[in-house]
Amino acid sequence: MTNKQLVATWVRRFLLEHVIGDLNLSRNTQASYRDTLSLLLPFAAKRQGKAIDQLEVEHLSADVVRRFLVHLEDERHCSVSTRNQRLASIHAFARFIGSRSPEHLAWCAQLTAIPFKKAGKGTLPYLEKPEMDAMLAAPDRRTRLGARDHALLLFLYNAGARADEGARLTIADLDLGPSPAVTIIGKGRKARLCPLWTSTASALKALVAGRGGSDPVFLNRRREGITRFGVYALVRRYAAQAARRVPSLTTKRVSPHVIRHTTAVHLLRAGVDINTIRAWLGHVSIDTTNIYAEVDLVMKAQALSMCSVPDTPRRSWHAQPGLMAFLRSL
Repeated sequence: MTNKQLVATWVRRFLLEHVIGDLNLSRNTQASYRDTLSLLLPFAAKRQGKAIDQLEVEHLSADVVRRFLVHLEDERHCSVSTRNQRLASIHAFARFIGSRSPEHLAWCAQLTAIPFKKAGKGTLPYLEKPEMDAMLAAPDRRTRLGARDHALLLFLYNAGARADEGARLTIADLDLGPSPAVTIIGKGRKARLCPLWTSTASALKALVAGRGGSDPVFLNRRREGITRFGVYALVRRYAAQAARRVPSLTTKRVSPHVIRHTTAVHLLRAGVDINTIRAWLGHVSIDTTNIYAEVDLVMKAQALSMCSVPDTPRRSWHAQPGLMAFLRSL
């Protein structure tokens, strides 16, 4: 008979039975829950002076969790958003136990009452057209890896794809016929169809020639599917190279998600309506896409010029002697 007081009893059930079996969450979400518990349990065991497999549910008290969140920010130098993401995982774990073990309901309520910390919103980073063009020109397309890198950068920019979406893309997802397009499986396993530019389709066609439909589109040096970490490293590497030609890139932290933001802003500047951009990027809500309309300084300047007040010369009161004589007479 399992001991319902031990945390170990619940961890396997939570990760396998609930996260994977019941909810069928994405691999990234599964990894996020797993990583949170991998950090929390050793921290709590050290605080309580217990072995990890001897930790009881009550040992994960609200005080311990609060100290763990402080530890994330102060010692691991995590951002507020990362801290909140870890707390969301802890809330989910607590609710799972509380819903199946009534004796832990009070404990569950204490943990889920720990609030998320408000994080300030910074400006949304994106690249200007010359900066993006410099990145696309950086790979040496005469080499096999350079051709792959150029195709990957072009695909990220064309589709506004996330790093994970590019890493998981297979040849079967591509339609390189007369009207080239790609099917992208995004967050929540939602599929979206995105048109491909002729240049993107040509680069991808050369890259996948002679390979099977189930193969990943983008391969690493070992001829295995590239990982999302590999995509991040590739983007950072070419951003550093492109910065030699376009110095403004040195002030920006370029990542695959910055290229995704860039796609949205450039589509908006080209006159594409916001709802089409929402579908292009795979956003569930139009509110998420509306942020791009708020960050583009070029479009704001254009709007300002359309409603600016004409600069008419001001008339001095000295030019109206009759009026001034009237006022002095009062």
